[in-house]
Amino acid sequence: MTSSFRHITVLLDEAVEALAVRADGCYMDGTFGRGGHSRLILERLGPDGRLLGFDKDPLAIATGNALAAEDGRFVVVQRSFADLGEEAVARGLVGKVDGLLLDLGVSSPQLDDAERGFSFLNDGPLDMRMNPDAGISAAQFIASASADEIARVFKEYGEERFAKRMARAVVERRELKPFERTADLAQVLTDANPAWEKGKNPATRAFQGLRIHVNNELGDLERGLDAALETLAVGGRLVVISFHSLEDRIVKQFMKRQAKGEADNLPRDLPIIPKAFEPRLKLLGKPIYAGEAELKANPRSRSAVMRVAEKLR
Repeated sequence: MTSSFRHITVLLDEAVEALAVRADGCYMDGTFGRGGHSRLILERLGPDGRLLGFDKDPLAIATGNALAAEDGRFVVVQRSFADLGEEAVARGLVGKVDGLLLDLGVSSPQLDDAERGFSFLNDGPLDMRMNPDAGISAAQFIASASADEIARVFKEYGEERFAKRMARAVVERRELKPFERTADLAQVLTDANPAWEKGKNPATRAFQGLRIHVNNELGDLERGLDAALETLAVGGRLVVISFHSLEDRIVKQFMKRQAKGEADNLPRDLPIIPKAFEPRLKLLGKPIYAGEAELKANPRSRSAVMRVAEKLR
């Protein structure tokens, strides 16, 4: 089972460069996708190097298994990168991984394949699950959730300012006929959105919110970042590419917290000497964005932002 849909890896060279790959190192690609980053990491590894890939998507796993059959240094597992801590324990890799890459969000083949139900541009079944064999689909959520819960998902995860109005329209319409197709839902959302943003489909934010909710993307990210810190060796690199502000905020705050600590809320006049903060991460450079040539070749890279940190202890 493979896909004919093409995927252009975003920030390919920059991400692998940031990992500072050692020939005999051990690395993790938490979001294998179609293997763009993994293949370049393998090119930089020597015969004793190792790479472990993760993905929830069955098509990505099929691609990963084909790569693993060609290259004995690579193994892929079908699970979320949120579980990488458990996988590291099982494989004896806790504190031994030299670099870990997370390329977040949805891949081009997932968006372009109408049957996956991620896109309002290509009509297909309303699914949106990274792993179609696990969890509830977008159609199931839309069919059973209250108007308040649907509005919360649109607002919290899609940053949609007309979330309540759009959720009401969805609930009113589902009483007449359930939503089963992406184009059907997109049309109802479009009609309910009173102020269209220039250059953006009126259903964009609501669809983003639904996808994030159905796949628990932000919860997985928080778990994955915590696990990554424990899994990395001292001196190991954490490289994360985000594609929207909610993801990037979580990554930025996590790295900052581990590098600079959090302000305590104790009253200043208490006779307590606070313990000096000992950073666990060092921030490396400023956020990196796609360059002009990449933006021209792949417009989807315009929202990508990459952050890099190194484990200190």
